[in-house]
Amino acid sequence: MANVTWKGVYPALLTPFKQDDAVDFEVYQKNLQAQLDAGVDGIILGGSLGEASSLSNEEKRHLLLYSKEHIPQDFPVIINIAEQTTKAAIQLAQDSEKNGADGLMLLPPMRYYADSKETLEYFKAIASSTSLPIMIYNNPVDYKIHVTLDMFEAMLPYKNIQAVKESTRDISNVTRMINRFGDRFHILCGVDTLAMESLCMGAHGWVAGLVDAFPQETVAIYRLVKAGMIDEALKIYRWFLPLLELDIHPKLVQYIKLAATHTGIGSTHVRAPRLPLEGEELKRVTTIIETALANRPELPDYLNLKHKKDATRA
Repeated sequence: MANVTWKGVYPALLTPFKQDDAVDFEVYQKNLQAQLDAGVDGIILGGSLGEASSLSNEEKRHLLLYSKEHIPQDFPVIINIAEQTTKAAIQLAQDSEKNGADGLMLLPPMRYYADSKETLEYFKAIASSTSLPIMIYNNPVDYKIHVTLDMFEAMLPYKNIQAVKESTRDISNVTRMINRFGDRFHILCGVDTLAMESLCMGAHGWVAGLVDAFPQETVAIYRLVKAGMIDEALKIYRWFLPLLELDIHPKLVQYIKLAATHTGIGSTHVRAPRLPLEGEELKRVTTIIETALANRPELPDYLNLKHKKDATRA
């Protein structure tokens, strides 16, 4: 759909829970509004390293429908697909399209270590089952399946496969993708600690985690880089890095929820088997967050910056 540009900041949103384990739509709304106010370019529901595995399809549908009711009409909502079978993935893709999703983030098959042919057939089957635009999630570090450049070559005929969430941890892969495919695939960095580096190398966007607690700082970095204001972005990014490192830990959900609680737009409740933070770990992460808040930088008027190409013409 035309409203998904695959450019800018796309938060992988937290799913807040109440004490009784139900989805907390009141807290969700508060966080969603903070993202919109900060200037994000779309949202992603049910992130795979987050709590997608603990949400039922019915809960994902409710989150989608609720989100569509509380955002501007053309604002992109992306549904994450992380399923174990092709049939289940196709069903979720089709249900998401029917319920108003604007795009899909698609992982390789879960649990089963599919080879390249199996992974490609999985991607192709899902792409053929929906008209929604698709972003392939390439994260061999966490999911063990590497979507290679040759595999992207094989996906060229599938016009709705339009983007990649680049999480290989190899910053050179941004350049390899551009060198081989030009602008055929939009590239969104999927690792918070490599975000500015990826944007400087030509990535089109950022699928972000700590944005859930710090939306303004995240969008400011993106906008400043794209306006060519590298020094200004770098000052914020250096301040941000200790927080961004919370995104690359198995307990990223607990860590980011704690950070969002400290900034007033989240809660710490998680679903088992995840457990709340405690003891030294809680103290350590709290110290990182409180230190950052005590030194929070003053942001420029980042929402009114011109893109570098526009600035050149001005």
